[in-house]
Amino acid sequence: MIRAATAQDAPEVLSLWNEVIAETTITFTATPKTEAQILRILEHQPVFVPVLDGACCGFATYGPFRAGDGYARSAEHAIYLRDTARGRGLGRDLMAEVEAHARAAGIHMLIGGISGENAGGLAFHRAMGFVERGRLPEVGHKFGRYLDLILMQKAL
Repeated sequence: MIRAATAQDAPEVLSLWNEVIAETTITFTATPKTEAQILRILEHQPVFVPVLDGACCGFATYGPFRAGDGYARSAEHAIYLRDTARGRGLGRDLMAEVEAHARAAGIHMLIGGISGENAGGLAFHRAMGFVERGRLPEVGHKFGRYLDLILMQKAL
């Protein structure tokens, strides 16, 4: 089941996001999120959570791609699942929910910025119809090394 996130989901979203920050190069962010930041995101952006066995096991959101009204019809998304939730179709369900909501909100283009080390994320996005549009070598830095960013997009 996929549903809109509520403030009650903030601790689980915070826990997962900070785990991804601390342990992976899926995101280049190195500073942990705070509960206040998560609550602001929940207030200002659509956030969706999958529920498995009664518990929130991931989240997906989208927001502005870049500042300025010329970019108002493009959005960047993020999608994270706990390891225990992978392989069950929840990522596809989450992405479908994000796409439907974004389309209804007038978004024309959905963009993903994916770490070059995230082979699973790249394969997932390809399977969901995203097309690679650019590679930015060594623009990220985490865990003492430079990381490539791959930009993928999908017209809605």
